[in-house]
Amino acid sequence: MSFRLVPPLPVVFLLMIVGASGAEWSVKYNQQKICALKGSTVFMNGSYTHPDDHIVTEAFWSINTDKNPDMSKDPNYSGRVEYFTDEQKKHFSLKLSNVEKKDEREFYFRFITDKDKWLGYPGVQLKTTELCVETPGAVTEGGAAVLKCVTTCNLTAPTFIWYKNGRPLTTKTTINNQLHLQPVSSEDAGNYSCAVNGYEHLPSPDHNLTVRYPPKNVSVSISPSGEIVDDSSVTLTCSSDANPPVENYTWFKEGGVSPVGSGHSYSPLQSGSYYCEARNEHGAQRSAPFVIRGNSVTVFVALAGTFGIAALLIVIVWMKRRKKQNRNMDEDLYVNVNHKTLPATDDVSSFPDYKNIECIQVHPHNEDDGDDDACNMFDYENVADVVVNPEDGDDACSIPDYENVTVCDDQTFTI
Repeated sequence: MSFRLVPPLPVVFLLMIVGASGAEWSVKYNQQKICALKGSTVFMNGSYTHPDDHIVTEAFWSINTDKNPDMSKDPNYSGRVEYFTDEQKKHFSLKLSNVEKKDEREFYFRFITDKDKWLGYPGVQLKTTELCVETPGAVTEGGAAVLKCVTTCNLTAPTFIWYKNGRPLTTKTTINNQLHLQPVSSEDAGNYSCAVNGYEHLPSPDHNLTVRYPPKNVSVSISPSGEIVDDSSVTLTCSSDANPPVENYTWFKEGGVSPVGSGHSYSPLQSGSYYCEARNEHGAQRSAPFVIRGNSVTVFVALAGTFGIAALLIVIVWMKRRKKQNRNMDEDLYVNVNHKTLPATDDVSSFPDYKNIECIQVHPHNEDDGDDDACNMFDYENVADVVVNPEDGDDACSIPDYENVTVCDDQTFTI
């Protein structure tokens, strides 16, 4: 049996890895693939080693492996890069500000000693991205929707923040880069954007979420408003909130089966209770009834809750009391006026209730004085002649039209 010795490795190859003193040349990056937001600031960190008998005279970063120029002297990076090197701990760092799309490339750390130089290859690959919101197509109220904050590369442990119409959302469910809306309501419609915590000044563009829903808040208005004049016409108009917009409006009269009209507006030809129905592809809703009575219009609104019902009852009671009070005022105008027999010499104008009334004597049958006729006097021009004969037992107070007039002596009437 014979043994064959393997020739030793070339000394030159060994010297490329291990220095004369036995220390190793090396460059290690903490991350070799970095994703950064456009406009943000990114850090590239690492460590290096070199033979103990070498002294670092220069350390910088480069964007190519040929000439290895210092990138801080490149006009495209001037003012945007900073180097940090700790020779004692053998740490290095590159700070690149205001990252741009054109910065997508590989970056290398290089250091030079008094005896040699070393390039950290392969370097750090930089990718840039912007945020973008992805939403589903229009969603239907009552369903579910998932919005995503999308990037073109993977950011390092990002925490996403969501905004609706420019305001932060704090009550919605977020999972990683997703915003969950369930169930969806019409209130969820709006413009959404997202940002990364720490970079709130770099949000995504707004993206609109459309929510489809049936008509709601259907109501009827009248024109002209206020009291209706006889023989005049009014127009009822139906309004609602719906998406997509209402396709058709239909008008009904309570108690009837068939529609009485269609369209956004309707002019009723007679009094009654009317309501409209608004409909789109997702459903329909009816308004509260509008009641038209004679020369006035009353709106009955379906009020929800105890306070709404109480308010409606109060209005009805008040209207009834008002009507009753007006009727009593007409009937009881003279309820407190008593019959009085006054001497002919008494003057009614002396009484408080008649202080502004002058005493006028009327001789209904005086042929010598034809002007003294109650029917010819201005204040009594619409009063018919009444002949009263006290001797026959006639009493002016017994005559309905003069029940409040007291008979005076000498067949005269004091008013």
